[in-house]
Amino acid sequence: MIFLYETLFVPIRDFFEAGGDVLFGILFVTILMWTLIIERIWFFYFVLPAKVRATQEAWSSRADTFSWYARQVRQQMVSEIGVECRRYLPVIKALMAILPLLGLLGTVTGMISVFDVMAFAGTGNARLMAAGVSKATIPTMSGLVAALSGLYFAAWLEQKSTREVEKTEDLLAHH
Repeated sequence: MIFLYETLFVPIRDFFEAGGDVLFGILFVTILMWTLIIERIWFFYFVLPAKVRATQEAWSSRADTFSWYARQVRQQMVSEIGVECRRYLPVIKALMAILPLLGLLGTVTGMISVFDVMAFAGTGNARLMAAGVSKATIPTMSGLVAALSGLYFAAWLEQKSTREVEKTEDLLAHH
């Protein structure tokens, strides 16, 4: 147990100490973003097929599927699937945009600590200045890496939602 603590938790603790308090905000936003991404993946693979089947059954049970009103009902059904598919995508994109900004906030707070050290100890204490520089660079890197980690999945979720809506529209058009 001590080995696990020393090899896993001590480096993480040291990383958070070197990066400053902004890293906790970056961690929170990253966890929130990934929770939403995982929820969307779960939705597409486990929830959406049942919703599409229910929509298809509701459409197939209609007596009238060719009138103007029936086309409007079909369009509403497809739109409801589209709304379900695109849920949380704007939030995921907003969180991806917030992460680099939090990193820049860490840069600003780190540089402020560098200037505080310079005002207090002068430019001769390189060790104290290096701690401030790490507080400036680590959050920037962390914010960018966290945002980039969600970029691929946000684009994939956007494409998946478009494909699923088109697939549902085609499915209802042929019945």
